[in-house]
Amino acid sequence: RGMKVVMADVQPDALELAAHEIQGLGAQVLARRTDVSKAADIEALAEATMQRFGAPNFLFNNAGVGGGGGLIWEAGVKDWEWVLGVNVMGVVHGMRCFTPLMLAAAARDPAWRGHIVNTASMAGLLSPPNMGVYNASKHAVVTMSETLYQDLALVTEQVHAHVLCPFFVPTGIHVSHRNRPAELIDPQARPTKSQLIAQAMSDKAVSSGKVSAAQVAQFVFDAMR
Repeated sequence: RGMKVVMADVQPDALELAAHEIQGLGAQVLARRTDVSKAADIEALAEATMQRFGAPNFLFNNAGVGGGGGLIWEAGVKDWEWVLGVNVMGVVHGMRCFTPLMLAAAARDPAWRGHIVNTASMAGLLSPPNMGVYNASKHAVVTMSETLYQDLALVTEQVHAHVLCPFFVPTGIHVSHRNRPAELIDPQARPTKSQLIAQAMSDKAVSSGKVSAAQVAQFVFDAMR
C-alpha cells in the first residue's frame, strides 16, 4: 500500500527480524524496542515517529500478554501488575500519546484520515473461567475503545476508533512469560493446580487456532477500508 511503517516490540530479536522482512518488501521502517507498559517508552516512540514520518494515519495498539490464568483469587499482585500493565496501560499510553498527534494532523488538512485499532479479545466480550486477569484486561480494552469512538465523534469526523476481538490465534501469546520482566515475577510463587490447567488449556487452544495472524490483519484492513 506504499505505507511507511513504525514497528515496536519488547523482544529485540523478533523486532529486528520483522523489520527486516518489511524492509525487504520495499517499505521505509522505523523499529524501536518498546515496553508498552512504560509511559516513557511510548512517549519516545511517538516523538521518534513524528520526527521520522509525521503523524500516523493508522495506530494499532496490539501488544498483549496472556498471563494470570487460573482461579481469579489465586492470581498474585505481580500477575495483575504484569497483565494490566501491558494489556491495559499499553493501550492507554498508545491512545494518550498518539491521538493528539492524529487530531492535530486532521485539523491541518481536511482530507486527512486516521484510524485507531485497539486489539482486545473474545475474552473482552465473554468471561470464561480460569482466565480472570486476562478477561478483566480485555474488557477494559473494549470499553476504552468504545469510549474513544464516542469521544472522537464529539470532536472530529476524520479520526475513527475500532476494537478487534479475535478468538484463538496462533501467535505465541501462550508463552508470553518469555518476556515477563524479572521485577514482576514473584520468586516465592508456585503454580497452583488451576494455573497449571489454565496454562495447558491455553497452550492447546492457541496453538490449534485455525485463523492466522496474517488473516486477522487482512480482516482489519478490509474492515477499515
